[in-house]
Amino acid sequence: MSDILNSAIAKVQSSRHAFCRFITANDTGKNGSHQAGFYIPKCAALLLFDKPGTKGENKSKLVKVKWQDDFVTDSRFIYYGQGTRNEYRITRFGKNFPFFEEENVGDLLIIAQESDDYYHGFVLQTDQEIDDFFAYFNLSPEMTNQLIDISQPISSEEQVHIRIQEVVSSYTDFPGTIQMAQLARDLYNNIHNITNTEISKNPDLQLLKWIDTEYCLFRGFEEKIYAPIYSKPFANCQELVQFSNAILNRRKSRAGKSLEHHLATIFTAAQLRFEEQVITENNKKPDFIFPSGEAYHNLSFPTDKLVFLGAKTTCKDRWRQVLNEANRIDIKYLFTLQQGISRNQLQEMKHEHLKLVVPEAYKSFFDKEFQPEIKTLGSFITMVKSKQ
Repeated sequence: MSDILNSAIAKVQSSRHAFCRFITANDTGKNGSHQAGFYIPKCAALLLFDKPGTKGENKSKLVKVKWQDDFVTDSRFIYYGQGTRNEYRITRFGKNFPFFEEENVGDLLIIAQESDDYYHGFVLQTDQEIDDFFAYFNLSPEMTNQLIDISQPISSEEQVHIRIQEVVSSYTDFPGTIQMAQLARDLYNNIHNITNTEISKNPDLQLLKWIDTEYCLFRGFEEKIYAPIYSKPFANCQELVQFSNAILNRRKSRAGKSLEHHLATIFTAAQLRFEEQVITENNKKPDFIFPSGEAYHNLSFPTDKLVFLGAKTTCKDRWRQVLNEANRIDIKYLFTLQQGISRNQLQEMKHEHLKLVVPEAYKSFFDKEFQPEIKTLGSFITMVKSKQ
């Protein structure tokens, strides 16, 4: 882990309150927004003030924020409650503040409160750092834009909590990634009476709900399986480091694979024909080929009926990995949970004939000019159906 990432984790752990969210085009002003500073949702008001703001009144306070363990800004926390406004913002970063650039779209912003008027701010810029941060606190991209639950309770929904405990109690070790994803889907679907019809009607929402449920389920398994280990002293520092690395590696491995499993279930519910991990040129293995590997390798099969889809939880650095995974298919689609990416990166993707697919709720986080090029999961499924 980098020094910045280690420090961000430590500051969040010791904070009174901590918050994270992806930097969007609105923050950098690239969507024509003239709002100043970073928007903070009302659910995270306690990060800024002891008490939430009162509608009809503005209030503010001056604070110091130390960024990247390097420089300090004399910033302002403000609640706008007068007129039609009802929002919180962090403002006053100085003229040379480095994180309002176009290239910061899609970076992860982290704010941690040390005292009433002193805070720490971090911006994580690589997929690896973001994944490691999420893994450490067992977060998913859907769990951003809110206070970080440092205590990491299993679930706030009592019914889900009880069901998770029932599931976990019947296991002595972690299930495989396929089974873990299936357990989460079954748990959520049974509680909320979700059918294949409902999945097909709103695939974007169902995917995010499954991902959240799986994170809660995974926490339950961690507590059961790891508690007997960490409740006893470690013989030496090396044993502690090895144990910590094993936890983080398991978290990261599960997160990437579970996304593919959930997508496959959605495609099956939508009655799409597809195949996973088809071997293509140079022994590459695309995540999904529609309709099949046989069709891909049949040179008489119409190329315009073939569809490629990669799947990556974050893609700021990794999107180029899919470009040469299926040479017969010119346009590559990439599903991601990334919430925003820079204009330059989007232009590069367009030049390389790569199109993003994101959950419908995430589409507005991208530059307005490129939003028409970005598909939701629902519109992607409709497109594939039209070819089949």
